[in-house]
Amino acid sequence: MSMSTATEVIAQHWAFAVFLIVAMGMCCLMLLGAAFLGGRARARYKNTPFESGIASVGTARLRLSAKFYLVAMFFVIFDVEALYLYAWSTSIRESGWTGFVEATIFILVLLAGLFYLVRIGALDWTPTRSKGPVKPSPAINTNSHPQ
Repeated sequence: MSMSTATEVIAQHWAFAVFLIVAMGMCCLMLLGAAFLGGRARARYKNTPFESGIASVGTARLRLSAKFYLVAMFFVIFDVEALYLYAWSTSIRESGWTGFVEATIFILVLLAGLFYLVRIGALDWTPTRSKGPVKPSPAINTNSHPQ
């Protein structure tokens, strides 16, 4: 390693160290500025949640069905898929047929996972107690006429 190469490496490390110090300093400066310049008003309703002009009622700790989380997971999975496919579509000329085959395999793996979830019933929103056929109640008979 020659002297100029060693000097360049040290200069790059120092440049990175200076960048980190400046970035941390700016973060601290912004936090301190917000603490000193921020409002100090204390009022009865200052810290209560207020959304869309409606005061909140009740607790924010609601029990949600696990199916809502299932929908959220599907959104994340297919959103990431769309991100990868968008990146692939912007570089289609560079990736060529190899990239096309890789994208096809990627889509097929995701579709196989989706078909598996449909097959095991993970996407079925109907409760198990209401899956059977509707049986008429024997107590009410609307077709008989007294004679």
